[in-house]
Amino acid sequence: MRLAAVRGVVLTAAVAALAAPARPQALPASATAPAPAAWTRFALPNGVVVLVAERPGIPIVIARASVEAGATLDPPDKAGVANLTALLLTRGSAARPALEDDRAIEFVGGSLEGEGGRDSSEVVLSVLRKDLRLGLDLLAEALLRPAFPETEFERKRDEVLASVRRSEEDPGTVAARLLRRLVFAEHPYGRPATGTEASLRAIKRDDVVAFHRTAYRPERTIVAVAGDVTAAGVRAELEARLGAWSVATPSPATPGPPALGRPSRTEAVQRSLTQATILLGQATVTRGHPDFYPLLVASQVLGGGSSSRLYTRVREERGLAYNVYAQYAPARLAGYFLVELQSQNARVREALAVVREELVRLRRERVPEEELTRARSYLVGSFPLRMDTAADVSDLLVAIERFDLGLDYPARFRRAVSAVTADDVLRAVRTHWDPDGMNLAIVGDLREAGIASP
Repeated sequence: MRLAAVRGVVLTAAVAALAAPARPQALPASATAPAPAAWTRFALPNGVVVLVAERPGIPIVIARASVEAGATLDPPDKAGVANLTALLLTRGSAARPALEDDRAIEFVGGSLEGEGGRDSSEVVLSVLRKDLRLGLDLLAEALLRPAFPETEFERKRDEVLASVRRSEEDPGTVAARLLRRLVFAEHPYGRPATGTEASLRAIKRDDVVAFHRTAYRPERTIVAVAGDVTAAGVRAELEARLGAWSVATPSPATPGPPALGRPSRTEAVQRSLTQATILLGQATVTRGHPDFYPLLVASQVLGGGSSSRLYTRVREERGLAYNVYAQYAPARLAGYFLVELQSQNARVREALAVVREELVRLRRERVPEEELTRARSYLVGSFPLRMDTAADVSDLLVAIERFDLGLDYPARFRRAVSAVTADDVLRAVRTHWDPDGMNLAIVGDLREAGIASP
């Protein structure tokens, strides 16, 4: 089924458009503002970059260690190695077994968790200020000296396997995985970060050990600390724990960006469901591109909330879906433009036709000033929510460093969004988003939807 044949499309948004901020456009000096006074950046001699947000009076300290060791580095036949490695970092070290680690952090009411991602993996510490030294001891041991006990490896791999099996019952997850494969094809972005049943069974403990030995390196690491701390105090504590970290093995090869402008494809999965999950998407430019901000505003106009075009036309006027939204989600190697909705099977074609109409209209006409102002105001007004908690701030600081945004990014973001014009939006959308070039994934009752089974 070709996209043009159904004359409709929808984009999936799994992550908030500001989930990881982007490189700002060049702005005149008068439009910039200094970084928040209590934000500091420095690097240890071995290449570890440290960012500190001093928040006096905040009792919880968050230390987020982000390593460029994500699923993009997985061997093609062993997808899930990076994720498993991250999950196992806190399951015992050369200094303490897993149970002892758990007891130590739980005794002080803190937490220490590893998590894998596509571009990077993280170890996140949450602890009271008075227990920061203990927490940083545990974090350093997890990064530098994880033991990867065989019993913990087997248990964690079985947990991930069970999670992957359960996810096959969720139509949203099935559709999202399918769309990624269509959009990114053989590129690592097209593979599930958690792996598949087959790839997980192929992974052995030695694969995890080898991945950590190669990919976890000081020069690929960012540590962001937020809470009732000082930059000088954090520097001393991290130099004592991470300053001697070095790796002798060669750095892993990082994949290049995926190809843009590939021919669109459509795939559908038959499931006996009362409604279909529909996702449409396309690989596009990422944060460093000058058109990032116009595209961000365009996605807000199209499907960013209850006043957006898709929500108004698809849900409010036609009653074709309970929820529908569009999102532009840039990652390190590429951007991902998505639309997502769930619709009654019998109305899938109708819903897709309406979405296509709105995509075409966005490429054909300038956005009226009232709509443009509303979209810009929402993006600017909601940005401070990304700095509400110490965890939010540490996440933002990692993104700022990873994408080379500069510590003045919060002020630059507001000014860059406010500077976007209707002509900017029209030009950027015409250049980068093509409804006929978007891939379509559908999970639902294909017979009722009038769609030929694969």
